[in-house]
Amino acid sequence: MPVADLTGAPADLKVVLVLGGGNALGAYHAGLYEALHEAEVEPDWIVGTSIGAITGAIIAGNRREDRLDRLRQFWRPADGQGGWPMPWDVLPEGWRRTGAVVETLLGGRPGLFGPLGSFGTWWAHDPVAGSPAAYDTLALRGTLCELVDFDLLNRGGMRFTAVAVDIESGDEVLMDTARQELAVDQVRASAALLTAYPAVEVDGRLLGDGGLAMNLPLDPVMADADRAPTLCIASDLLPLMSDRPKTLGEVAGRMQDLAFAIQSRRSLSRWRKALEVPPSNPQASPSVTLVTTAYSDQQQEVAGKAMDFSPASVLQRWNSGREDGRALVRRLKGGEVPTGSPGLTVYSDPRSPSNRVG
Repeated sequence: MPVADLTGAPADLKVVLVLGGGNALGAYHAGLYEALHEAEVEPDWIVGTSIGAITGAIIAGNRREDRLDRLRQFWRPADGQGGWPMPWDVLPEGWRRTGAVVETLLGGRPGLFGPLGSFGTWWAHDPVAGSPAAYDTLALRGTLCELVDFDLLNRGGMRFTAVAVDIESGDEVLMDTARQELAVDQVRASAALLTAYPAVEVDGRLLGDGGLAMNLPLDPVMADADRAPTLCIASDLLPLMSDRPKTLGEVAGRMQDLAFAIQSRRSLSRWRKALEVPPSNPQASPSVTLVTTAYSDQQQEVAGKAMDFSPASVLQRWNSGREDGRALVRRLKGGEVPTGSPGLTVYSDPRSPSNRVG
């Protein structure tokens, strides 16, 4: 959707897509992007952490007409057609998902990671692994080289930023195509969640998953907000709000959500204050319209959900993201999310009955 199709949008509006971390839950990002792609919403800039950085690299590192195919190659969602039924397909959904988690923990995910010492990984230990870990991510390196055109990523029209953490100093590390040349290991480092995956050495620094510092990486966008009016679409995989947990498994899953979602809320609160409109000169204030959408359709998820890469679960998350994305597009086209106002204006999940939160 060109900027001209947005009611009252400034002609120089910059569109930024922010993609948070969450491992296997990241199929939601792919569905959200599909909805934006259908509506011709073209991000000028993608900022990603962890699986958000991987998804963002696939989008920014491909021609527009190839992006959805590359995302499907990465996620391999079930299409519900053909093939023989498998024994676990008839299990209750919670058991099926738990079984998928156990399968991943034991055998890894082909094309992404595998247990150290297992067949297919023991002989190809990651030569740039910088820390002990349960799994080897050398396979992810090959997958990214296959699915991402790094020349296009660095020199195409879409800016891309991946967030990581220096695990020795604790410093946040922003790897940004506007400032440096990015290669496959910078993207992989953003998704190196300790202790599951090994840290990755890049330019002499040992880097780990950016979610340790900012799982929903809004900071780079807000810090850049003085340059042009901005529409920021932020996709969060770990919701802040939830029903009360009833089982030990639900408590474990909720603990994971809160550890990252509260971090994101604090960041947003800080930027609300930093971007307050000065009464004496409101036009001097940066203009940022932030629309947050979250993977909230998690009633069927289980503890360990971030390790459930089963095709049926991937498809459900992808479809959920696409549904939320289409709802967001309808609101953008309908003028329900005005842009260009001074300061920071925030709108919550498109499916929320009360969508404006500040």
